[in-house]
Amino acid sequence: MAKDWQELTRLTGGETIIIERVRIVDRDVSIEGSFELPPLARLSAEDQIFAAAFLRSHGSIKKMEETFGVSYPTIKNRLNRIGDQLDFVKIESFPERGEVLERLERGEITADEAVELLEGQSE
Repeated sequence: MAKDWQELTRLTGGETIIIERVRIVDRDVSIEGSFELPPLARLSAEDQIFAAAFLRSHGSIKKMEETFGVSYPTIKNRLNRIGDQLDFVKIESFPERGEVLERLERGEITADEAVELLEGQSE
């Protein structure tokens, strides 16, 4: 059963699929209709494994670097790519601290605006 989802993901090749029948194994209950897979189940098998590893590492990018043998930017890029596929949760993104300071230095924003952006990051 554990490999069934990987096989299903491989067979569908990332195409949209609709589930038409659901059966509860230990009961005599079946439900028929048109059901989409939840967003996490729509990820490729590799991305599902990566996301599960990230959760198991408690979000530690350092542990992910060790586990997968890749660099910090590679981990961040993959997480960003996976996150972009999961649009059911919208997260307001804030500019990086260094980016805010560079914008302030270039005169693109005021000191008050920089403080506001930096305070938003700590919430």
